[in-house]
Amino acid sequence: MTSFASTYGEWAIIAGASDGVGEAFAEEVARRGVNVVLIARRQALLEAIAERIERDTGARARVLAVDLAVPGAADDIVAATADLEVGLLLYNAGGDPNWKPFLEGSLEDGLGMLRRNCEVPTRLCHHYGRAMVARGRGGLILVTSGAAVGGCANMAAYGGSKAWNRVFAEALWAELKPHGVDVLSLLLGETDTPALRKLRADLGHHDDPDAPLPNAVTVDEVVADAIEFLPDGPGRVVGENVRGALDFLNQYSRREIVELMTEGSRATMLPPDRQ
Repeated sequence: MTSFASTYGEWAIIAGASDGVGEAFAEEVARRGVNVVLIARRQALLEAIAERIERDTGARARVLAVDLAVPGAADDIVAATADLEVGLLLYNAGGDPNWKPFLEGSLEDGLGMLRRNCEVPTRLCHHYGRAMVARGRGGLILVTSGAAVGGCANMAAYGGSKAWNRVFAEALWAELKPHGVDVLSLLLGETDTPALRKLRADLGHHDDPDAPLPNAVTVDEVVADAIEFLPDGPGRVVGENVRGALDFLNQYSRREIVELMTEGSRATMLPPDRQ
């Protein structure tokens, strides 16, 4: 625990901290002696999480309610943390709440996804990464998705932005590792989070709230892998099922991968009576 805090410094920023992976990661790094800045849109929920973290871990917790899809979000984060030594950034925002064809959404839906998944992490990694390099220590984790592996219907902007996250993190690892800064692309498949459960409910599923989602990894698995593999980089695929699926896809052409991913996505997201 002491080693983790001494490696990554006094403060961590967690974008997407209001539930699921972000909330669990914030709790874990706080237990390891690192103070946390919790970022998401829902102020009241963040405040409740911050209060619990401070009570249970003794770490300090700040709250910043920001919509990461709007212009100026990164500037707001930088300004709100100007007095902190930030040594760890987990960027976990940017899920796709819609799962629908690109042209059926508004243009702003797509542009907002690009701001949230590409522009904001670029700005944050540039700002905090420079300070980490100057100190000779720190860590950056960008959470990406199996959607980054190939194009998939109903996830055009989401998949494209997550592919960018993956390659961007790998390139940063090559550049920053020699300067003592760890970088990790954390690739997730289906993860049992409140956001995924809500999306599935909206699409017509009736999942048992007390039972795990079939074939989905837990947030605890994701957090454990993030902590364990951050020093090694540049990437970690979470979950045996996801690693197996990626190995399976490697034998196919790009066209076949797109077709298989689209078919698999429909089978996963739509209930049987809508397929």
